[in-house]
Amino acid sequence: MRAGYPPTHNSTDEPVVECRGVWKVFADHDADAHRVVELSISKQLALSEHNAVVAVSDASFSVHRGEIFCIMGLSGSGKSTLVRHINRLIEPSAGKILINGTDIGALSAPDLRALRAEKIGMVFQNMALLPHRDVRDNVAFSLELRNVPESERREVSEQALAKVQLEGWGDRYPAELSGGMQQRVGLARALCADPEILLMDEPFSALDPLIRGQLQKQFLSLSSVMKKTTVFITHDLDEAIRLGDRIAIMKDGKLVQIGTPEDIVLHPIDDYVADFVQGISKIGLVTASAIMQPLETTGGHHLATRVPSHCAVSALIDVCVASDYPVTVVDADDQAVGQIDTRSLLSAIKTLG
Repeated sequence: MRAGYPPTHNSTDEPVVECRGVWKVFADHDADAHRVVELSISKQLALSEHNAVVAVSDASFSVHRGEIFCIMGLSGSGKSTLVRHINRLIEPSAGKILINGTDIGALSAPDLRALRAEKIGMVFQNMALLPHRDVRDNVAFSLELRNVPESERREVSEQALAKVQLEGWGDRYPAELSGGMQQRVGLARALCADPEILLMDEPFSALDPLIRGQLQKQFLSLSSVMKKTTVFITHDLDEAIRLGDRIAIMKDGKLVQIGTPEDIVLHPIDDYVADFVQGISKIGLVTASAIMQPLETTGGHHLATRVPSHCAVSALIDVCVASDYPVTVVDADDQAVGQIDTRSLLSAIKTLG
């Protein structure tokens, strides 16, 4: 689900992914790293006083089942370092990472390998496809490492390729594919093992805008069907808004603000976030519930068009124009909770413009 749609999770659900006070400090001596964490020293002071680099600073967040959680920041903000803690490609200097309530820092080497092979799939910007293997074998490589029989690997690989619209390309080699097609192979490879969690580190950022938009759309379609819990890294706020149920803005290793796209754009927490969202159109983010008026019980409103409370303002324009009555806003139980007439809609558009 995207901005303007109801959340894909219940807030009472146990998080699938949870980071608690995660730090990553690169230093020549462990004592310096521990000192930086103990005193919560800033990135600038850590470098000047301890010759230590703070890549991640006291990061805490949770991701619920089926949610797409985007971590966005500029180059060097620490977002890629942070996501690599989730499958322990990087060990934290402090803090905990939990998967379905299990502290992965306490896992043995075999259990960690099993977690990576069965629970977590990762898609990188550089897909690192094996050039001497055809597409089908690249996609099924993780299954081969798990000693899955060849006939089963072939079947699962073909199913994964179909999901990313690469049917019939299994016998080709990576060099024969465009950049966008190679990226789809990488996504198919991650999906092949049917992981519960997807970690995606700027998977589309190196692609042309048109191909990038197509893959974003395809990923959203896959996500709505497969309901994978996803942590998506990006430096592009437009991409984060398009894909994310929630967005975390990162700066200098810190998570500055976490919220829905609507929260981030309409209520930036500081000047740094405000600068990021300055050029973003708000019309597609604000929902009917934010601009509706009290429900009138008189007149012919029983004939009015009904729209869900999460309907975006941008989608209301045609609805209001086509209706002779104020549009009725309904909640998740299809109960009328408010109304929007043309005047209130135009007022909202003027304010958001």
